[in-house]
Amino acid sequence: MSAPDTLTRLMAVIDSRRPAAGGDPERSYVARLLHQGPDAFLKKIGEEATEVVMAAKDAAHGGPRDKIVSEMADLWFHGMVALAYYGLSAADVVTELARREGLSGIEEKALRKLAARERLEPQTGQAPACTAPHALNERNEGAAS
Repeated sequence: MSAPDTLTRLMAVIDSRRPAAGGDPERSYVARLLHQGPDAFLKKIGEEATEVVMAAKDAAHGGPRDKIVSEMADLWFHGMVALAYYGLSAADVVTELARREGLSGIEEKALRKLAARERLEPQTGQAPACTAPHALNERNEGAAS
């Protein structure tokens, strides 16, 4: 059994638990997380990430290394729930990792910083103003006060 096959199968199960696919929040943990929305699964991602850190710190002091794997599996799983919610998949993450393959982490970070700088407005050196409807409303309400 290969890792990509396992991720593909798990992603298919998660997708099948989406409310649009008939996932029942009363019978499925994944369906419940997806039904509750981002706050529910993002909270779990934060908890699981913290547990990965704690397991790694414990392992650095003689604790069981397999606990890192167990906690990382929980983190990956909840991350995959988030991917499904936003219409993405584990394959999208694998594609991004493949894109980065052979690129130094230092170079990749520098390229991201450069791209962010290029998106700045030239005359002010600041990011363009947000034009999302809620931001426009907030600006208009602020101007009225």
